[in-house]
Amino acid sequence: MKTERNSKFFFLLLAVLISFQGAVAQKPIRLAVAGMTHGHIAFIMGRPDKGDFQLVGFYEPNHELALKLSERYKFSPDLIYSDLAKMLDAVKPEAVVAFGSIFDHLAVVEACAPRGIHVMVEKPLAVNMKHATRMAELAQKNKIHLLTDYETSWYPTTAKSLKMVNDEDFVGTMRKVVIHDGHQGPKEIGCDKVFLDWLTDPVLNGGGAIVDFGCYGANLMTALTKGEKAVSVTAVSRQFKPEVYPKVDDDATIIVAYPQSQCIIQASWNWPFSRKDMEIYGDKGNILTIDNHDMRIRDKGMAAEKTEHITSSDVAVYEDPFAYFADVLHGKITLPPFGLYSLENNVQVVKILDAARESAKTGKTVFLND
Repeated sequence: MKTERNSKFFFLLLAVLISFQGAVAQKPIRLAVAGMTHGHIAFIMGRPDKGDFQLVGFYEPNHELALKLSERYKFSPDLIYSDLAKMLDAVKPEAVVAFGSIFDHLAVVEACAPRGIHVMVEKPLAVNMKHATRMAELAQKNKIHLLTDYETSWYPTTAKSLKMVNDEDFVGTMRKVVIHDGHQGPKEIGCDKVFLDWLTDPVLNGGGAIVDFGCYGANLMTALTKGEKAVSVTAVSRQFKPEVYPKVDDDATIIVAYPQSQCIIQASWNWPFSRKDMEIYGDKGNILTIDNHDMRIRDKGMAAEKTEHITSSDVAVYEDPFAYFADVLHGKITLPPFGLYSLENNVQVVKILDAARESAKTGKTVFLND
């Protein structure tokens, strides 16, 4: 009888411990926002409360803007700081999401990394390789996660394409990838002035469409090739609307050469409608993504092209980037080498963009040596 009571007590204690560990694991991550001028800030501010994050502080030097956003999203003005370091020390976040200019990403990482605070930035990672290299060094030295968020990373068709290319050998040897990302233009689609002020600045954004949309293709191709290094970059940028975007390009074509394949990136602020799609061609088959859920495929064994509708139930994908961030921080998932969010991938993205700007400026192909 005593043995039976001891056994029951042991299992009861074990159940309590498991329950306690589960509660600890699900404790909301203390999250702060660094910068509030990026139009994508609605992604985090308008996100339903899922219990995975607790917003504890906001850094934004433009106090008027911060107050407007506090009214819109119903958070206390007491959480607003005009000094990033003071905010981090006062509210002690475990993670930060950056929604300022791309140029400001470096300052965010310089403040967060020594404090052991993980960071997610909006695409691209940095304005140039000098910034990207410094950010990578800080992240690695201080052992923090540094993720870059792209809309196309949430797409079920992106996840399915990567699986078909890298795991299922559907296309065979990949030869050519054509990636289209663009829309009518940031002003034309209604981006507000505080966003446009830096998005159309060659220093604060690093360029126009060549950076804003060129980064998508570089990110996707780096994942499709599992981090294969590009051989050369050839780019042409145009300024079709100088009266609207006087300081930066508004259209770009980037050709990235690899040892056995080629990627053509079409980036534009001049299209009549928004599009984010890609075409993948191999010696056995091809994949054409139409949007986030629909794709067309065909290989040599198929008599005709097949259209598929892909959802998150068909392929493993996070359609919420912040849920992905939370699970990385909780150790539930490990960032795959050269995965879409990964630091390794996004340093290569910046390297390609640097070369693309140089090629467009000089009219010459830029060869990458390392």
